[in-house]
Amino acid sequence: MRAFVLTAPGAYEVQDLPAPVAAPGEVVVDVERVGVCGTDMEFFTGAMTYLHQGHSSYPMRLGHEWAGRVAAVGEGVDAGWIGRRVMGDTMLGCGGCRRCLRGRQHVCEKRQEVGIRGARAGALAEQLAVPASSLHALPDSVDAVLGALVEPGGNALRAARAAAVHAGDRALVLGPGTIGLLVAMFLRASGAEVHLLDRADSSPAFAHALGFEHVWDERSLPELPFDAVVDATNAAHLPARALESVEPSGRVVYIGLAGEPSRIDTRALVLKDVTAVGVLSASPGLDATIRAYATGAVDPRPLVAATVSLDEVGAVLAGERPKGAGPGPKIHVNPRGRHDSGARRPRP
Repeated sequence: MRAFVLTAPGAYEVQDLPAPVAAPGEVVVDVERVGVCGTDMEFFTGAMTYLHQGHSSYPMRLGHEWAGRVAAVGEGVDAGWIGRRVMGDTMLGCGGCRRCLRGRQHVCEKRQEVGIRGARAGALAEQLAVPASSLHALPDSVDAVLGALVEPGGNALRAARAAAVHAGDRALVLGPGTIGLLVAMFLRASGAEVHLLDRADSSPAFAHALGFEHVWDERSLPELPFDAVVDATNAAHLPARALESVEPSGRVVYIGLAGEPSRIDTRALVLKDVTAVGVLSASPGLDATIRAYATGAVDPRPLVAATVSLDEVGAVLAGERPKGAGPGPKIHVNPRGRHDSGARRPRP
């Protein structure tokens, strides 16, 4: 099979590798779509923390946002999985520790992460082997494009739920990238009035086209009472801005990660009686995200700007915009296909 392999920072090859064989408890999936994530770009540059902590090393195969169809099953796996369309949890716990036994495998100290941690190969290949226990079946109404958006959507759904907003509440999302826009979509679906904070040099046109009327930058953000603020950026100074902006007794949710330590004033946290929540993983939110996509409560398709081939992944990781790409922030990969500008225009 063909696979995209990152061999060192900024160095990569599309290699012909042996096709995976399903070990006991595993399945082999024919991969249909893979999303390129900011984490993948950090591995490309060599900045990803896991590389310096010893959790990851080169060569490695990226790809943790994926969808496909089960082609084979290993010993002990129900043959009924064969032919089913699926996506998979990125976080693979050890299964025996206290956290795993309490259903928190996504924070297992010994966990593997597909395409990220523990030498677990990712989905930027024609086929992928994963534990059957990590699979989530996709209904017919959730195609491969939506399926590959379930993993980032699960992160966003958890952040939106952590914000605990209700109809009529006002929420502010910092950073309208893929995760930020997904958070905004889930918040809107809950009935909240959603505001977005973007960089001053960015155009609000795409967010407006998605139906978000209130788009600001740090200079123009009005002094409004925000019942919840979600930081979905990599800016080290914005966690403090989130705390500053939230209403007393409100909630701040941190889902973005900066490349350097960020600081908040815990005196403000206490004196404003604010609840602060951190979100690491999509794992507890995957099924609910699939349902939201299946019912149309949230439609993230316009976020996908283009679908490229394995041969074009390196350029995307280096920051190049595919020719003919639409305005969305997400690039998808079809490991078995060719480049498709596939620019999905947002619907108001």
